[in-house]
Amino acid sequence: MALLRNLRVRALAFLGVLGPGFITAMVDNDAGGIFTYSDAGARWGYVPLWTLLPITLLLVVSQEMCARMGAVTGKGLSDLIREEYGLRMTVIVMGLLLAVNFTNVAANFAGIAGAMELLPVSRYISVPLGALLVWVLVVKGTYQSVEKVFLAASGFYIAYVVSAVLVEPDWELAMRSTVQPALLADRGYIAVMIGMVGTSVAPWMQFYLQAAIVEKGIDSKQYRDTRVEVVVGCVLMAVVAFFIIVACAGAIWEHGARPIQSPGEAAEALLPLGRYAFALFAGGLLCSSLFASSILPLSTAYTVCEGLGLESGVDNDFDEAPTFYWMYTLLIVLGAGVVLIPDFPLVRMILASQVLNGILLPIVMIFIVRLANREDLMREWTNGRFYNFVAWSAVAVMIGLSILLAAFSIFPAAQVASMPSVP
Repeated sequence: MALLRNLRVRALAFLGVLGPGFITAMVDNDAGGIFTYSDAGARWGYVPLWTLLPITLLLVVSQEMCARMGAVTGKGLSDLIREEYGLRMTVIVMGLLLAVNFTNVAANFAGIAGAMELLPVSRYISVPLGALLVWVLVVKGTYQSVEKVFLAASGFYIAYVVSAVLVEPDWELAMRSTVQPALLADRGYIAVMIGMVGTSVAPWMQFYLQAAIVEKGIDSKQYRDTRVEVVVGCVLMAVVAFFIIVACAGAIWEHGARPIQSPGEAAEALLPLGRYAFALFAGGLLCSSLFASSILPLSTAYTVCEGLGLESGVDNDFDEAPTFYWMYTLLIVLGAGVVLIPDFPLVRMILASQVLNGILLPIVMIFIVRLANREDLMREWTNGRFYNFVAWSAVAVMIGLSILLAAFSIFPAAQVASMPSVP
């Protein structure tokens, strides 16, 4: 009886803190992420799957550090950067993040357009309606109500698991590729690797998670359960990414490797394999795009307002946090507006936004690791050696990959044109 009672107490405590970590990790598979994973599977087959293991480790470490800082200090990441490194450095970081996040916001509205055009519904109808829906959800809701909607939306990601199974891919090759690292001296492959890291461990996630931890009121006493939630969310994110890559490798790459032009095209490629696989992939794309279209502008508004010392948070009214809500509104309007521009290169922008995430990530990680090791801030909650090793290694690798990508762009003759073939 005592064991059951303890388990019940632990379960209730876990449910009490459930939200920020799980939501942040799951929304990582947004339209930009779906496009990046789909393109990786369509062009390179099962080969990129091995990257998901180190990516998951890095995601767990980075998200755990930010959640821990939020719980221990009671301050968001932007707040800490401003207080410890000054307003000038904060403005530089906020400017870079704002530029990259805007491309991510537009990418998610492009996902809404792509999913609805499969029905078919014109983007000139679906995108404005989607923008209005996500605006009303946050502006008219409270943190608790918004969080419940986001948690419910996370369930739609099961669609990718089912659609991958319906494709009947080469599971043996997929499993082997997951544990078999493969490095190719090819600009496209390097860009895909950076994009996969950038979309999986996106800089905005670190700022949003820490801000959400603070707004929910989680402190160091509750942190043990939050840490479990963070790890579970990160692992599930990687599982969803795995099945997206596998679905597109089985549906597209096995029949002839080629790049895809939109996330919707990945769904269309599943149509010959069954209406259910097509419908599940398209439905997952729509739900995840709507989900992320709420979170990304929200994350950006949190980040910038915290960095400038302005009031923020969905528990505040419009009059109490006008800059926060106006920034959220402006990002939605501009992000949706870009998608409605005729002949705008959305595909190029979506993939570029994820690569930019990967290039910006080491800059953000440097701040996170340095802050997480400050004893005056974190007391006994500073990083251990393993966390520091993983974080600093990731910074070095991402800087190296970015330099390699730049080198291949400047000197294309240096790359080896190689495309994995179907065995």
